[in-house]
Amino acid sequence: MRRLLQAAAATAAALTLASCSFGEPPEPETGEPPNLPTPSGAPEEPATYMDVVAQNLDVPWGLDFLPDGTAIVGERTTGRILALSVAEDGTVGEPEELRTVDIADTGEGGLLGLAVSPEYDTDSTVYAYYTTGDDNRIAKINLETEAAPEPILTGIPSGPNHNGGALEFGPDGFLYAATGDGGDGDNAQNPDSLGGKILRITTEGEPAGGNPDPDSPVYTFGHRNVEGLAWNAAGQLYATEFGQDIADELNLIEPGANYGWPYFEGNDTEDAYTDPVVVWEPFEASCAGAIFLEDALVTACLRGQRLWIVQFDQSGAPAEPQPIVVNEFGRLRSVAMGPDGMLWVTTSNRDGRCTDERGCTANEADDRIIRFATSSSAQGRT
Repeated sequence: MRRLLQAAAATAAALTLASCSFGEPPEPETGEPPNLPTPSGAPEEPATYMDVVAQNLDVPWGLDFLPDGTAIVGERTTGRILALSVAEDGTVGEPEELRTVDIADTGEGGLLGLAVSPEYDTDSTVYAYYTTGDDNRIAKINLETEAAPEPILTGIPSGPNHNGGALEFGPDGFLYAATGDGGDGDNAQNPDSLGGKILRITTEGEPAGGNPDPDSPVYTFGHRNVEGLAWNAAGQLYATEFGQDIADELNLIEPGANYGWPYFEGNDTEDAYTDPVVVWEPFEASCAGAIFLEDALVTACLRGQRLWIVQFDQSGAPAEPQPIVVNEFGRLRSVAMGPDGMLWVTTSNRDGRCTDERGCTANEADDRIIRFATSSSAQGRT
């Protein structure tokens, strides 16, 4: 996904999305959304401003793209890895099952993050973060064979909630995994536990060179439940983190830093802990997947049922976050930049958390993958 993001950066220069690129969202069930001018580098007949490219999925979680532009998505509750082909004209094919991973889907567990190998053209490998009856683990899966997943890192604490699951290749070529505390906050501060951490490993599951402890995969600690990892153009890593009752967070990730959980959430007064760069109240956030488009971070939020756009200035300071598509599509989980120059977003309305009490109503076609135009050509839609 990093390669595709870099290739699509010019296409998405407009993440002035924050103010007007998406404009007023169309009603998804009534009428046709408007067409937009073709973004630079996108197909000559672009997709509409908003369209649904897949529906009737079972809690889609991991989302990434193969080098040929095919989208792959994992269903948390079934363990299925699905492929969606993307034609040259931007049309998306029906989901086709590639593989089913044997998972335990209790609570928030199951098939979580997916990351395509940077060497996919030669190794045909996808990396998966998933829950078993014993743990959370990371495995590599060769999509060209019938071989079972090959675990490369096991023993990550699991539980009915707080399983983390973000999995991404960084610009340094190493694999980053965000783990949750597994429902036990003490794991986050325990140096002997892989829970409540961001891990940085090689493709064989070994600690990456340059980790704070060269013998450990742990990159940072003191996390409650991180489900989004994103790098800006300067190579800085940011992570979205679920708080408990006080604050959800966007953190700038520095190697070896302690982010305070379970002692603090949000901002604190102790120098020992690293403060977030942005905080939200949980009712408007619970943000999961994240991606940078130019100098703006886009994150998809579950309880908040929206995308938040966080624009950064040249000094790295964030502007006031701007919400878009609020309550239009329900709970949103993953975001990725597609080869079509469109922002792909998954819903999570069949995960048991979309209820009337929470102000969420599942669409009869849920769960869905929706894509949005991000071109500067849309900026006239205010």
